[in-house]
Amino acid sequence: MGKLRLVEPVMAVYCFASFVGLPLMQQYVYHKLWEEEFNTTVVYNDTTSTCETNQSNPNYIRQKEVQRRASIFSTTLDLSSLIPSLLMALILVSYGDQHGRKASLLLPSIGGLVTIAGYSAASFFDLPLEILYLSAVISGFLGGFATIIGGCFSYIADIAKEVRTKNVRIAFLDMVLGVSSGFAGIASGYTIRGLGFKWSFAIPASLHIINILYIILILEETVERSEFQQHVLSKEGFVELFSGVYRLFKHSSCKKRVAVSLLLFAFMSYLFANIGAISLFTLYELDSPLCWDPVLIGWGSSLSTLCFVGSFLGVFFFTRCMKDPYIVFIGIASWFGGIVMTAFAKTTVTMMLVRIPLLFSAMPLPVLRSMMSKVVLETEQGALFACIACLESVTGSLTIAVFSGIYASTVLWFPGFSFLLSALLCLIPFGVVWLLLCIGYQERDHVLLVNEEES
Repeated sequence: MGKLRLVEPVMAVYCFASFVGLPLMQQYVYHKLWEEEFNTTVVYNDTTSTCETNQSNPNYIRQKEVQRRASIFSTTLDLSSLIPSLLMALILVSYGDQHGRKASLLLPSIGGLVTIAGYSAASFFDLPLEILYLSAVISGFLGGFATIIGGCFSYIADIAKEVRTKNVRIAFLDMVLGVSSGFAGIASGYTIRGLGFKWSFAIPASLHIINILYIILILEETVERSEFQQHVLSKEGFVELFSGVYRLFKHSSCKKRVAVSLLLFAFMSYLFANIGAISLFTLYELDSPLCWDPVLIGWGSSLSTLCFVGSFLGVFFFTRCMKDPYIVFIGIASWFGGIVMTAFAKTTVTMMLVRIPLLFSAMPLPVLRSMMSKVVLETEQGALFACIACLESVTGSLTIAVFSGIYASTVLWFPGFSFLLSALLCLIPFGVVWLLLCIGYQERDHVLLVNEEES
């Protein structure tokens, strides 16, 4: 059977498995802590849970304590995998430049399977939550979400040689991520209700296994390894893994370094504001006055699909009539409006409707990726996405830790504070991209930048 050069199925299956598993994992931890606090299980009535809304009731304070403990546990769990996933994100995506992209896709898929196996074991055998730290560390050493994202975008960069098509191809891959997460959101709620936690974890586990088989047996490699290249386990091969990122900044012209550095900073600052707020949606929706059940949480998550589809269509059409920085501005404005609305959402209808102003909020990330890809040489694509993947790993872990801590500290007096903070932080990438325009960054300069002689 002939092999395929289609990395989109890898992204779709991995993201679906991850986003089906994420609400399951968050709600499993929440339910486990709820049982410890109240010595009873969470009971659902129609579409609402048994959460207490009367602030004078002692159970209201105990309920907030569950929120605080769940937030802190998620923070420490994420931090336990931070260092290994950071190191592996840099190594595996850099590895792909000379030795092939499939390793950066395969190992994180195995890591995802290990994570789900940890939760499944804890659920089946009623193990303490601390066992999840072990699976988190193991999966961290196998890469993580940032690694497979970097691997997929590097794979696309190998295929999409035309500069004008980069925006659309990268945005399409982001849309695949978003649509997969949307369908996963719907499935997660009904899965918990229909199967319970013990059997729900079998679904993402099966998907990770399918993905592993696809990568090994069907996906074609885009980088052919030369017989003269150093083996990765040798000293020279190990140094080679990190030399690409080093050369990307050390031997580039000043103009190129400034452009890449500012774009990286804009990308990471927007990612920080974005992931930080999104990571709190489930806890925010479980708490009063919303008190959503798993099905409503699933439907709310699924509506995020509209943001990714809308953002892809926005990139597709806006690319034809405006420059990349202005597309980024539209996306940041979309996020600002939607997340401020979220901070004051007190009813189910309002919380569902916040996805409308968020319609174009996913545009900045793929466009900023494309802008960076256009600045560097074709031989530097892997090094660039290795750098992005490494910083994504740091940003993703730190932002969840920071926002979870802030949410735990502010949930008693104003749960929406973290969302307002996210809105303010997204003004930073807006200002950075505006600065790039002021210093003369234009799309036509891409050709000049990538062809400048290395200093």
